[in-house]
Amino acid sequence: MRIALDAMGGDFAPGPNVHGAIAAVQQNPGLVVLLVGDQAELERLLADSGYSGKQILVIPSEGVAGMDEKPMEALLKKPNCSIAVCWKLMAGREADAVVSAGSTGAVVGAGLRTRLFLKGVRRPGIGVVLPTMSGQTVLLDVGANPGAKPEHLAQYAVMGDIYARQVVRIASPRIGLMNIGSEEGKGTETVRDTHKLISESPVRERYLGNVEGRDLFQGAADVIVCEGFVGNVVLKASEGMAEMMLKGLAHEVLQHVDQEKHLVGRAFENVERRFSYHESGGAPLLGVDGVCMICHGSSTDRSILNALRRAVEFHERQINSQIIEALADMPGG
Repeated sequence: MRIALDAMGGDFAPGPNVHGAIAAVQQNPGLVVLLVGDQAELERLLADSGYSGKQILVIPSEGVAGMDEKPMEALLKKPNCSIAVCWKLMAGREADAVVSAGSTGAVVGAGLRTRLFLKGVRRPGIGVVLPTMSGQTVLLDVGANPGAKPEHLAQYAVMGDIYARQVVRIASPRIGLMNIGSEEGKGTETVRDTHKLISESPVRERYLGNVEGRDLFQGAADVIVCEGFVGNVVLKASEGMAEMMLKGLAHEVLQHVDQEKHLVGRAFENVERRFSYHESGGAPLLGVDGVCMICHGSSTDRSILNALRRAVEFHERQINSQIIEALADMPGG
C-alpha cells in the first residue's frame, strides 16, 4: 500500500510527520509512504533520523495551504502545494491514500476539486470516533459539508454504519440522527426529511430516530448523523470540555492525595489516553475513491503513526466497495 502523507501539514510540521512515517514503515513492511513537501527539508530530517530504507519516498511540492488562509483561495494560488499534490497522486493511482494534519478545509477542498467520489456518493463527510460511557460512537459529518442536504445525511448514516462495523468493530451499530429533541417531527425541515430517508435506507432496522446532544457521550447510539456545521461545533466543544474537566479533576484529586500519587497520576494518564485524538490518529473522509485520513492540527509522531495505521486498515477492509454496494440499495441509488 502507498500512502501520500502531507508532510507540511500540521502545527508542528514537518517533524512529527516524518517521524510518524518512519515508525509506521518500520512496523509494516508492506507500506510505502510518499512524503510530500519541501524536498530539501524532508531529506535533511530523514538523514538526521538515520533512516535509510526504501519504504519512504520524498515527493516535492511548492508551498502549504495555511490554517489562516481561505482554503479554496489557497489552493488556487498554490496549485502544487503539499495537500494538492497528495490528492493528485491519489487521483493518478500513484497512491492509495492521503493522510494530512493540515487545514481541514484545504484537505476537503482539494478532494472536492478532484471530484474523486465513490460511485453513488453525493458529498463526502468526515466521521470521527468519540469515546462514550459504553464504548465508542462514530459522529459524522464534523466539518466537510456544512450545508448538507437530506440525501447527503442519509448517505452518511449508511457510510457511518459500514465504518462502525468494519473499523470500530461494532457488530450491529445503532444509528441516530442529531436533533434538538427525540420526538418525531422535531427539528428543521432538513432534519425531518433526513429522518424519512434514513427510515427507508438499508440501515432502517437499526435506526433509532432522533437523539439529542446529551445522548452522544451516554452511548445512546453507535453512529450519530448531523450536518457539518453542527458536528464541528459539537466536536470542538467536546474537546474543550474534556480537557477542562480532566485538568480540573486531576488538580483537585492530586491536591488531596499524599501517598500513592504516582498511581493516581497513572490512572489519569489512562483516562486521558482513552479520550485523546492521538490514539485514533485521524478521521476518515468517507465517500472518496481512495482513503483520506484527516488528523488534528496538533498531531504528534504517535498521531501520524496511528493515522497511517488506520488508513491501512480502511484499505484492507475494503470499506469503499461496501459503501458502493450499500448506496446502490438506497431509494434512488
